[in-house]
Amino acid sequence: MVQVNIVALMQLTHCFLKPMIAQGQGKILNLSSVAAFCAGPDMSIYYASKAFVRSFSEAVAEEVKGTGVTVTAICPGPTATGFEKAASMKSGSVMFRKAASANGVAKAGIRAMEKGSVLLYQGAFTKLMNVGSRIAPRGITRKFARKMNH
Repeated sequence: MVQVNIVALMQLTHCFLKPMIAQGQGKILNLSSVAAFCAGPDMSIYYASKAFVRSFSEAVAEEVKGTGVTVTAICPGPTATGFEKAASMKSGSVMFRKAASANGVAKAGIRAMEKGSVLLYQGAFTKLMNVGSRIAPRGITRKFARKMNH
């Protein structure tokens, strides 16, 4: 997971960013998650790696301002992709009861990238989690995340 979500993201950005800047145009779309907003007990590496994706994307987006290149990170909430099963979560977990479609999330990400948005908090749940993680004490967000993961 660290290799895919962190190392590969850095390597691909390193490979493609300089040529994009030299051409004066380009778009990078990275997939973060609602998990990027807090610590996630029982799924700590996933949450931490998605926080890296969001933070890295925001930083690089700022670094390339004015070059014609944009970097967008999409932060979707629960999405029907099979993640629930792959992460050994209980079937029908609270988090996945109203999961967005993968197609809808992908389309929203592409629209945000085409507009040059830095971040897309895709879906009402994600927007709520973003706000909640900023105002709630970290201990509460950890407990909430743990409950959502079960």
